[in-house]
Amino acid sequence: MDREQHSGGTRGTELGRYLRARRTQVTPEEAGLTAGVGLRRTPGLRREELATLAGISIDYYARLERGKETRPSPSVIDSLARALRLEEDEHDHLRSLAALAARTAPEPPAPPSRTVRPGVKLLLESMRPHPAHVVSRTGDVLAANPGGLRLLAGLEDWPAKQRNIGRYLFLHPAARELFDDWLGQIRGCVARLRALAGTDPDAPDLTQLVGELLLKSPEFARMWERYDVRGHSYGRKTFHHPEVGDLALGYQSLELEGTPGHRMVAYYAEPGTPDHDAMILLDLAAGAPGAPQRTDDTAMDITKKK
Repeated sequence: MDREQHSGGTRGTELGRYLRARRTQVTPEEAGLTAGVGLRRTPGLRREELATLAGISIDYYARLERGKETRPSPSVIDSLARALRLEEDEHDHLRSLAALAARTAPEPPAPPSRTVRPGVKLLLESMRPHPAHVVSRTGDVLAANPGGLRLLAGLEDWPAKQRNIGRYLFLHPAARELFDDWLGQIRGCVARLRALAGTDPDAPDLTQLVGELLLKSPEFARMWERYDVRGHSYGRKTFHHPEVGDLALGYQSLELEGTPGHRMVAYYAEPGTPDHDAMILLDLAAGAPGAPQRTDDTAMDITKKK
């Protein structure tokens, strides 16, 4: 996080930072403008071009980018979203930043919980052989069934408190080989963290992780500057797993009610397919059914009843 993000104008400047980042990614041609002749000092659209496309004054738009204007109307936000060619997730994020900037005083967030309820742990165990894990809002792996931990090859070798999806994707040597679409995975990870930074930029759990990744990963630093905020809660991933070979699994991410920021991510495959067989082998390789898996400071308190 840079110094500006920790200043008193965080809420307004975050809105401006997002507008500026998205403006640089829209070319005049994409916006229906003539690029003109000569070298452009600014990549993408100029401020005056975006203001014209959105139907607002150049001075007003400049104040938005600088964090001086913090109460844009919904119609202005929608006009800017159209001019910037934002997709639905990006448009929603722009609305959230505008609402945050308009608040007269920031609301102190509650410290994020790392405690996974016993009932959720039982659900994880009952889902075997389908890999599943619970992650925090910043991607910390808080609990997992055996396959859910083993699926991310090499993650279990790290101390429990270091197990984080973003840290794994960018810093673990096995991650690039594990994911068939590693580039897509890291883009999604950065987008999720960027969305969180827009609404809670000073959160200690976020600033610590982002600071570490900015320092250690050039790929993360480059993507962080783009300010993409697209999110994905379901889909399909292909893994090249060192223990069970290739497997393509569907996945679904579910928000856990009662514990803000916690999500369960579960993977699945059609029974009778090679992917399902590989998923079963992965579960068997991880240990006998009901064996406790250490995913935090204490082991999961689950044993199979005989």
